Amino acid sequence: MKSLKWLAASLFLLGSASTVQAAETATEDFSTRTYEMVSIDSGLLGTSQRFGFDSGLNFEYPDAVRGIFVTGNSAGGARFSSLVDLVGNTDLNAMVIDVKEDMGHLTYIPEEDSSLADKGIGTSLIKDPRAMLEQMEQEQIYPIARVVVFKDTVLAEQHPELSFTTGGQVWTNGRGEAFVNPFMKEVWDYNVQVAIEAAKMGFKEIQFDYVRFPEGFERLGEQLDYSMGDYEESKLDPVQRRVEAVTDFVSYAKEQLEPYGVEVSVDIFGYAATLPEAPGIGQNFSKISENVDVISSMIYPSHWTSYFGIAKPDLEPYKLVAEYAKVENEVLSKLDEAPVSRPWLQDFTASYLGAGNYKRYGKAEVEAQIRALNDQGIDEFLLWNAGNSYSPGVDYTPE
Repeated sequence: MKSLKWLAASLFLLGSASTVQAAETATEDFSTRTYEMVSIDSGLLGTSQRFGFDSGLNFEYPDAVRGIFVTGNSAGGARFSSLVDLVGNTDLNAMVIDVKEDMGHLTYIPEEDSSLADKGIGTSLIKDPRAMLEQMEQEQIYPIARVVVFKDTVLAEQHPELSFTTGGQVWTNGRGEAFVNPFMKEVWDYNVQVAIEAAKMGFKEIQFDYVRFPEGFERLGEQLDYSMGDYEESKLDPVQRRVEAVTDFVSYAKEQLEPYGVEVSVDIFGYAATLPEAPGIGQNFSKISENVDVISSMIYPSHWTSYFGIAKPDLEPYKLVAEYAKVENEVLSKLDEAPVSRPWLQDFTASYLGAGNYKRYGKAEVEAQIRALNDQGIDEFLLWNAGNSYSPGVDYTPE
């Protein structure tokens, strides 16, 4: 972790300033994982180890987390009851709930006394997050807050200087999504502020998603205008400079969240575990893993090309997941303190792959992925379905 000199500077700047699903492609039931300057309440960012926060809610960490993704719409709407029933009637035991979603909005309206109240980023998708968490406490459903970090169209449009621009305009990818700049410490503090508020609500884990530069940044970086902040003087090559920024954010966020007693997890592209670095996006699997409690690789079979010698991975969910798990296990075994492995699995049908390249996913395919993890010694998992329509009849602890 870098010197805390930059922290004092960034907090000074922020203190003096005035003040929905992960998608690379989308279909009806599928989405891949693939702001104005903010004033920040420096009290929220205290790191005193003597401080211990108590939300008043009590959740026990499950024997092994087996969870589902829940959008703000689902969490705050009629579907929530059916998802609670799904968890209660099966061996599922956790929910990953959108708190800051893919565009950069919060899925709830902050209280008037919240430091986030005047940021103009709240929505009323979840009208009463405390009541939702109290229901989860009663049902003992482990609550994980998903916070999308560097993909943030709202902040980018409000503060282009914190983003990437071209021709004086905020750059967007082919889906019209904008990213904010991982080199900027102001962006770090903004997202840590959101995470701390989620912890204060009662969430027991903060899951950071889109902890990366935009895809293809190894090419885009030379075409876009952006600041390198404190990394301007770095002697590292461009790839390592991006890796350093992303890794430093994760380390910093974990440090700032320690007083709140929450676990910290990060979503990461599955292929990152198979490479020394993901050259454009700044993800180094090992370095991120060294700074989190949980690592969640997105290993949907539909997202792979002919990796591991599997010509059509979507057709072979067990083999794909098993082969990936072998690679990940080897990488994590080399760390002094490895995090818990909790991969994201596929519970959607990737019909966009075209006839002959995909299969309809249901009970058998979901169970095959879980069994593949279990056979490689990995007991935790999360299921992704952008519409939160999960396959019926699945045995989530298959033998």
